[in-house]
Amino acid sequence: MTNHVKSEASPNLIPHLVGRDHEIQQIRACIQAGRNILLEGPVGVGKTHLALSVTAELGTPVFRIDGDSRYSEQKLSGWFDPPTVIKKGFTAETFMPGPLVEAMRKGGVLFINELNRLPEGVQNVLLPAIDERMIVIPRLGEVRAAEGFLVVATQNPKEFVATSHLSEAILDRFELVVLDYQDEEQETEIVTERLKTGTALKATNKKSAQDLPKEVKYLPLAAVRLIRMTRNHPRIRRGASVRAALSIAEIADVMIRGRNSFQDAFISAALLALPTRIEIEREADSEKSIRVEMESLIQEWAETVLAELEAGSVKKKT
Repeated sequence: MTNHVKSEASPNLIPHLVGRDHEIQQIRACIQAGRNILLEGPVGVGKTHLALSVTAELGTPVFRIDGDSRYSEQKLSGWFDPPTVIKKGFTAETFMPGPLVEAMRKGGVLFINELNRLPEGVQNVLLPAIDERMIVIPRLGEVRAAEGFLVVATQNPKEFVATSHLSEAILDRFELVVLDYQDEEQETEIVTERLKTGTALKATNKKSAQDLPKEVKYLPLAAVRLIRMTRNHPRIRRGASVRAALSIAEIADVMIRGRNSFQDAFISAALLALPTRIEIEREADSEKSIRVEMESLIQEWAETVLAELEAGSVKKKT
């Protein structure tokens, strides 16, 4: 069992996170048991933020790599510096440790963002490190993991584009923590907190609070309701995360403070934020371009959300 978890860590929420109580407790339990962790969930649900927030409690160094199909085995484990090798040969002094070796030597956390975007060969380098807690570097020898070494990784579900298959051997070395979209109340709180502290409130030439339309207080809720509509619409392959709601709210906030009406600002912000974050099924008999179809859908959704709020429908939806 690793001894790097601070005993005073709260079993409840991490202060700057909204919700995720259950997942936080799961991750903490795995860490205290010395187990490697794989967080899986759709794009934008906060996997990376959650993982880094919890591992920060350890007080040990965290070495991060980001999944990329071009990432090599040498970048992960390390390499010999050619000019120095010419002068001094293959020695410990001429070896440039990669993040895996550094994490092993220092008893730190190797954080892998989007593990299933790494090539299979790179994934295989991890196997002896997390299974036997050692790797062999040609011309250098064995590197053994210090107490506290841990691997925490994230991955998008298999159906997402640009992901590769994780072998059974790799999966067998991880404990799985699954993250889904949070409920409407929590997502609205996330957006509300961002508007309180974000850059949108620092925009120049903005209206004073007294001059803003009364509907502004519903902006976080409107943005969240809009993105949640994209997740269960029959024509949507991939819906939007709370990240899209943050963009909609922040852009609309700036526009409103710049003398745009609430409705115009909200629809304009939605048309800016959603097209890159959703995928739609094109209608078979449509003569419109996919861009026009998408914009038409977004405008329809935005108008529906605004109509609901105007009618006084602010009760929490499931």
